[in-house]
Amino acid sequence: ASFIVDYGPVFVQEPDDIIFPTDSDEKKVALNCEVRGNPVPSYRWLRNGTEIDLESDYRYSLIDGTFIISNPSEAKDSGHYQCLATNTFGSILSREATLQFAYLGNFSGRTRSAVSVREGQGVVLMCSPPPHSPEIIYSWVFNEFPSFVAEDSRRFISQETGNLYISKVQTSDVGSYICLVKNTVTNARVLSPPTPLTLRNDGVMGEYEPKIEVHFPFTVTAAKGTTVKMECFALGNPVPTITWMKVNGYIPSKARLRKSQAVLEIPNVQLDDAGIYECRAENSRGKNSFRGQLQVYTYPHWVEKLNDTQLDSGSPLRWECKATGKPRPTYRWLKNGIPFSPQSRVEMVNGVLMIHNVNQSDAGMYQCLAENKYGAIYASAELKILASAPTFALNQLKKTIIVTKAREVVIECKPQGSPKPTISWKKGDKAVRENKRIAILPDGSLRILNASKSDEGKYVCQGENIFGSAEIIASVSVKEPTRIELTPKRTELTVGESIVLNCKAIHDVSLDVTFYWTLKGQPIDFEKEGGHFESIRAQASSADLMIRNILLMHAGRYGCRVQTTADSVSDEAELLVRGPPGPPGVVIVEEITESTATLSWSPAADNHSPISSYNLQARSPFSLGWQTVKTVPEIITGDMESAMAVDLNPWVEYEFRVVATNPIGTGDPSIPSRMIRTNEAVPKTAPTNVSGQSGRRHELVIAWEPVSEEFQNGEGFGYIVAFRPNGTRGWKEKMVTSSEASKFIYRDESVPPLTPFEVKVGVYNNKGDGPFSQIVVICSAEGEPSAAPTDVKATSVSVSEILVAWKHMKESLGRPQGFEVGYWKDMEQEEAAETVKTRGNESSIILTGLEGNTLYHFTVRAYNGAGYGPPSSEVSATTKKSPPSQAPSNLRWEQQGFQVSLAWEPVIPLANESEVMGYKVFYRQEGHSNSQVIETQKPQAVVPLPDAGVYIIEVRAYSEGGDGTASSQIRVPSYSGNASSVKITLILLIVCVC
Repeated sequence: ASFIVDYGPVFVQEPDDIIFPTDSDEKKVALNCEVRGNPVPSYRWLRNGTEIDLESDYRYSLIDGTFIISNPSEAKDSGHYQCLATNTFGSILSREATLQFAYLGNFSGRTRSAVSVREGQGVVLMCSPPPHSPEIIYSWVFNEFPSFVAEDSRRFISQETGNLYISKVQTSDVGSYICLVKNTVTNARVLSPPTPLTLRNDGVMGEYEPKIEVHFPFTVTAAKGTTVKMECFALGNPVPTITWMKVNGYIPSKARLRKSQAVLEIPNVQLDDAGIYECRAENSRGKNSFRGQLQVYTYPHWVEKLNDTQLDSGSPLRWECKATGKPRPTYRWLKNGIPFSPQSRVEMVNGVLMIHNVNQSDAGMYQCLAENKYGAIYASAELKILASAPTFALNQLKKTIIVTKAREVVIECKPQGSPKPTISWKKGDKAVRENKRIAILPDGSLRILNASKSDEGKYVCQGENIFGSAEIIASVSVKEPTRIELTPKRTELTVGESIVLNCKAIHDVSLDVTFYWTLKGQPIDFEKEGGHFESIRAQASSADLMIRNILLMHAGRYGCRVQTTADSVSDEAELLVRGPPGPPGVVIVEEITESTATLSWSPAADNHSPISSYNLQARSPFSLGWQTVKTVPEIITGDMESAMAVDLNPWVEYEFRVVATNPIGTGDPSIPSRMIRTNEAVPKTAPTNVSGQSGRRHELVIAWEPVSEEFQNGEGFGYIVAFRPNGTRGWKEKMVTSSEASKFIYRDESVPPLTPFEVKVGVYNNKGDGPFSQIVVICSAEGEPSAAPTDVKATSVSVSEILVAWKHMKESLGRPQGFEVGYWKDMEQEEAAETVKTRGNESSIILTGLEGNTLYHFTVRAYNGAGYGPPSSEVSATTKKSPPSQAPSNLRWEQQGFQVSLAWEPVIPLANESEVMGYKVFYRQEGHSNSQVIETQKPQAVVPLPDAGVYIIEVRAYSEGGDGTASSQIRVPSYSGNASSVKITLILLIVCVC
């Protein structure tokens, strides 16, 4: 169970010195004090050593430990404050904190009388500052604010007295002088009444020797680490010069001279800066000097503090506290915040407090004060006095100890009590007698060596002091020792095999046994190991460990531990597991050539089955993953650690790895080597599929399949194209510098079309020229056609079609692949012509999709792979006008047997439409899609109705521009056979579409 320890008060925060500006907007002062302790401490405050009655003044309040004074006043509240904190364990007193008030009074308003001096004489103007706290800074105003007196070798303002010193007055000094003082805390300023300075008119002062008017005290005291300022200034005529020296030493190098050498300033003053300092004032009339001593002090500082102490009643106490300081600190002691003085049992010498045989009345809070005249420091500690009858912890009261023969028995006996209890042992009701085997140890425990059955029984330990006694009982049983057999002791297995380890215990029948299995010293976790391990307990005194499907990682030392209440014994067996090799060590490339790489590696772990061979694999940007490479030697045996990879391609980046094999299998590959590029070499691979392509007249176009980067063997790869006309001797060679090029065009005006050439394409790189391809025969390009088509005719076919026909001369130069017809409207430029191509030997084409009633112009030219021939002369034709837009109207019909007579109003075309050449009557049986047509020049016709059913009939006018708009449809029923007796006349005036 967790419980909170009780303890006496300990300071967390002590009060600090405060300077309170009387004109502050904040109308309260807070003196902080915070203490921890359990129980929670209460607080009281002292001023100048006397306890403050908080009820005595409504301005006082206490919040936690903080003492607050509202509307503080200097008269009532300035002084030294201490915080006193108390709980049940005692009281402690804080350091002293000083409360000071910062203020600046006003100068008395009395008029100051004039100071009158001769020219050349020295003068001192008094400041006589008003009451103030703490320090003030002095300056002087000349005549009117803000014109300040500048300090120089002739004029000096002392920051000790505030007076203005002029060593030799000049006429320019005549005027009114006002002393200005400023409070360093509040920054408040006040001005004195003016002091007039006038010159006497009874002559000028003659020269005289220096007279030191300002000097530092005979003894200057300063705290270590502060800045010291020493002043020295003299009157005199001529103006004296000030110099400084240190008697029996040197002025510290860090010192600075200020105000024309009148002030010596020593920053961060140290103990060795102390000594006698001298200032000298000198002019042509003489010199004067002053000496004074600088003493450096240090505040007390702890070297050794007190520690809280717990003592048994009757023990001695010795506490020492040690502090440094200059002057050396003296020590005082407080108990519970009150001065503690020597008594019969109490001695105090040089910071050491001794109390002989402490008792309960000495408990409490103690403080040691180390102080010199510059400050005091406090150290606190608590003294607890322990006084209690002996007790035993519950878990020690009744014990049963079971051991095996010949072992050692230790029975502990550790009673708590104060003073420390004395201990005695009994076996049964007889005192234990010590001998070589049986001893009572210094800590009170009983030890029995080489135990036997005669040592069995009940042992009683008693603890006793002045306050009482207590005892514990322990029963000792002595058993036969346990032995263990673990089989088999050492076994070799192959990965995947299984084994049973048997662990047998021979033990005292009265004891139960528990078995524990370990591998490499770690307990086996049967849940976790993936089902490889199983613990089998068939009999009470033996246990089996079943290992199934063993892995390499299961090799090692297996431990069986047998535990009884009396003892624990263990044994180990070793399993070796053979498996495929581990990965070889990283592959290092020792040497590289164009086509070989010499590689080395460190051997793989053989996993208890010797490595039979290594296999070397490589990978490049051109391979599909890792591939086995040819090596020298061809077979790399298991004892080798290097080999040469051969038949590599030059100038290709490779990575290499090694795989080890032993009789059990092949292991994981090594980490790949770093990427390495084979050296450059002359290319070995010629281009393939060299062939010709069609080109323009006078061109020989040579194409090939580029060589892949894998076989370029180096930088600067390109092609050499060589060719010669059939039957000639010398080869023409051309370089193609791009490694990706796949074609070369050779132009020569003198080469006739379709000239056969022998052609071969070779390779080269920066290392040299490689092989050429097989020679192939390629013909130069045929010429483009040289003649234009003749007899070009254009004939209008319909409103949107024109037939263009032509003839073509067979010519030796270039066989046409076809013809191109260009056409454009009369209103357009020939450049805007559209074109249509024919293929082969066709000699006409119908152009479609033209505009009606429009004049078009046409040219025809032949083309082949080499280009276009000249165009024919231009021909023209106009598309037909569009057919009539009016539909035949007012259809009338009369059925007579197997036919129907039709009549309609003639169609009149509009001005821009073709003339009506006649009419077409379309008729079909309902449900059939194909219509039959009757043509007639007149606006009437007879339509046969051969089969039974409904016929659908419509009429259109036709013209050279094509067919016009259809009339409304009429539906005529045909009763084929018996319809002759029925005569129906129907005139359709309003036509509805069915």
